[in-house]
Amino acid sequence: MADVNTGDDGGGKKKHGKQRAKKSSTRIDMTPMVDLGFLLLTFFILTTTFNKPQAMEINMPVKDKDLTDEEKNKVPAEHTLNLILTDNNVVYWYFGVPDPNKPLPSLTKTNYTQDGIRKLLIAENNKRHNMFNQIEIWKKEVSTGKMEEADYKEKLKAFREENKLSSLIVLIKPDKESNYKNVVDALDEMAICNIGSYALLETNDIENQMVQNANTF
Repeated sequence: MADVNTGDDGGGKKKHGKQRAKKSSTRIDMTPMVDLGFLLLTFFILTTTFNKPQAMEINMPVKDKDLTDEEKNKVPAEHTLNLILTDNNVVYWYFGVPDPNKPLPSLTKTNYTQDGIRKLLIAENNKRHNMFNQIEIWKKEVSTGKMEEADYKEKLKAFREENKLSSLIVLIKPDKESNYKNVVDALDEMAICNIGSYALLETNDIENQMVQNANTF
C-alpha cells in the first residue's frame, strides 16, 4: 500500500525546556490513484482520433471507343512538357517529342524547390488561358464559402474541357536512378500547380541518352 507521511516527528524540546506536543502523522493511501491513472489512460486511448492516411486523388481519363490507339497516344508536341526524374533529386525537362532523325532537344536542369519545377509548371500553365491563377481564384472562393464545392467542380470540368486542346500536358518519366520519393514529389507538384493533364511513363532509350549527354557536361 502506498502512502504519504506528512506528520512531524514531535517529542522534541523547544529552547526554554518546554516539551512540544506530539502530532499524529497523516497517512494518505495512494492506491486508488493507480486505478484512476489507468482509467484516464484507457479513456484517452479510446477517444483519441489518430491521423488517417491521405491518398492522392488521380483523375483517370475517360475511354473513347471511337479513337484508334495511335490517336489516343497522340499529344500536341508544343504543349507537352517532359519531366525526366533522375538521381540526386535532379529533374531534366524539355518540350516536344524527340525524333532520332532530327537533332535532339536540349535538356534543362532543375530541382524540386519552389524556384525549380514549381515555378516552371506555374509559368507554363499560366501561359495557357491563365489556368493556374483562375483555378486558384475558384479555390479561394470555395475556402471562404463564396462558392460551393459542387459548383467549383463543374466550373473546373467545363474550363478544362473548353481548353483541352491547348492545355499543358506533363509527362513524368522517372529513370532507373530515381527513387520513390521523387515520383511522389512530382505528383504532388501536379496538384499544387493545378495541372489537369499528366501521365506517368518510363524513359525511352533516346531520353536515357539525352540524360547521359547532359551529365557529361
